[in-house]
Amino acid sequence: MEQEKKIRQIAVNKKAWHSYTISDEYEAGLVLVGSEVKSVRNGNVNLKDAYARVNDKGEVHVLQMHISPYTYSYNDNHDPERPRKLLLNKAEIRKIANKIREKGFSLIPLSLYFKGSRIKIKIGIGQGKNLYDKRQSLKEKDANREMHRVNKHKDYR
Repeated sequence: MEQEKKIRQIAVNKKAWHSYTISDEYEAGLVLVGSEVKSVRNGNVNLKDAYARVNDKGEVHVLQMHISPYTYSYNDNHDPERPRKLLLNKAEIRKIANKIREKGFSLIPLSLYFKGSRIKIKIGIGQGKNLYDKRQSLKEKDANREMHRVNKHKDYR
């Protein structure tokens, strides 16, 4: 029987859920260098402006993900915004590439986390929301929050 691996959140891209309607999610590994791993363990990661692309070789890379340089690494420090390869199998890459070819779909990093001792990234295929869609989702969120607040303070006698 396989044990469940412990998941510890590192960074979440909250802006992605606000700006995009996420249809599919995939979990992928990341190819990182040593100083990047140390910096990620310290939580020095920003996913805010990050996005992913499938290149012509059939590889997926995440771009604009900022991992701050590790302070105790001197001569072998990494470039903070270098493209980082994602580890997915060919069938998943093919599905993602076909979906992204459709108009309006993007590949967005949603969260970065530890799964056991491995660093994983959750990427989603999303379609950009219009301004009225964003307003509608904010209204629904506020209504749910108000409903939970009222039910929480309801006196049951």
